Amino acid sequence: MGTSVERKDVNYSPVKGQRDVKLPLIGVRHWQVLLLFILVCTAFGFRVILSVAIIAMTDPTASSNPDVPTYDWKDKGTILSSFFWGYLWTQAFAGYAAKRFGAKWFLIGAIFVQSMLSLLTPLTAALLGSYGMCVSRALQGTCQGFVFPSVTHQLTQWVPPNERSRLGSVIFGSAPLGTVVAMLVTGVISAGWYGWPLVFYLYGVVGLGWCVLFAFLGANSPASHSSISKEEKYYIEQSLGHIDDKPTNKVPWKKIFTSVPLWAVFLAQTGNNYAFWTLLTQIPSYMNHVMHFDIKNNSLLSSLPYLTGWAVSFPYGYISDTIINKNWVSVSTSRKIFNSFGMLVPALALIVLGYTREDQTTQAVILLVVAVASNGATLAGWALNHMDLAPNYAGTLMGLTNGASHISAISAPLIVQMVVTDESDPHQWKLIFWLTAGILTAVAVVFNIFGTAEKQDWNEAASEENEKC
Repeated sequence: MGTSVERKDVNYSPVKGQRDVKLPLIGVRHWQVLLLFILVCTAFGFRVILSVAIIAMTDPTASSNPDVPTYDWKDKGTILSSFFWGYLWTQAFAGYAAKRFGAKWFLIGAIFVQSMLSLLTPLTAALLGSYGMCVSRALQGTCQGFVFPSVTHQLTQWVPPNERSRLGSVIFGSAPLGTVVAMLVTGVISAGWYGWPLVFYLYGVVGLGWCVLFAFLGANSPASHSSISKEEKYYIEQSLGHIDDKPTNKVPWKKIFTSVPLWAVFLAQTGNNYAFWTLLTQIPSYMNHVMHFDIKNNSLLSSLPYLTGWAVSFPYGYISDTIINKNWVSVSTSRKIFNSFGMLVPALALIVLGYTREDQTTQAVILLVVAVASNGATLAGWALNHMDLAPNYAGTLMGLTNGASHISAISAPLIVQMVVTDESDPHQWKLIFWLTAGILTAVAVVFNIFGTAEKQDWNEAASEENEKC
């Protein structure tokens, strides 16, 4: 272990004079990370609750209260995918807007609108039916398109490179936690007296509460925070080096779209999103129709993989930062190691799941836990690569790749709807699991060949433009 790795990718060296700087154990940057953690957790709740609630919304026996409204919808796959109709097109603009104007108020506005739409969901379903639900979900997706590009931009402003893997994993790792909470809460409440409408009211209130918190405590950067210490501000800004936060109209679009490493990130993200959303939207149906769990037990067991995934996301980030900071491997190598583990292990687990019998419920749950938990390693893989390649444009890059890659998320429930014509037939589900495993394997190979964490030369385009002004 005495051999050091020559590094061309990211500046992970200590800040000059850093040892003389006294930093609090919990700094302002940690509070910003906590607020973003709650944000992503809540945002994923908005995404996920319908995946479980739609079972109760279409099953008259789901609730203990016979007066809870239910609907005879035949287009459930369309309703579930409609979120992404709006989610795709705002992404690139969101990343650019976050860099130009700051991310804070875009995040607040996005969550505020989603909260209001959540509060109106029971009324929308009653008055406008499945078509109204599609429109409502598309509008929620439009708003949530601002979340990840803006969060990525916030990370480039607040998180030093030597803390990037672990603090980035805390934020992005809250996605599986948000999934767990949403599944548990939705399943338990939907089976109770107040039924599924209460879930949407609850999340609407939680979202509004976060908006108030972030309005008072959030900030676009250390420079704009009113109470950050001079020592922590110096530490963050010196660690980040040259991160250009000045507004500029110049974005090197041609170099971005012809960047091979960025295409590798895009393909990895596309494959990962397809697998994630196939499991997220279809696990409840698989557990219900193949493994024969009722909605309450279904929500508990369906959430278990995501709870485990959240728990292991922190060790992934910590280990990644450790092996990088100790110079055991380069940043590029670390990204590829964790990305490969996070894709190939789930692929194998899904293949085995396809051959699991209906009476092997314990094995099915274990395999789903392994698939989702191991996939969390990608949070230290492709998920951080935008900031490695071009920190000045990380929000824009995340917007581009996250938006375009979610075409696969739209297709996921629709493909299942076409292939699985009999939801109780395990052989049809086997085809879905094989397809998902094949996609994960293919994109993992592509990322290993073409991916890198070396900072791209076009990252400095914004700086050069501002220097000319």
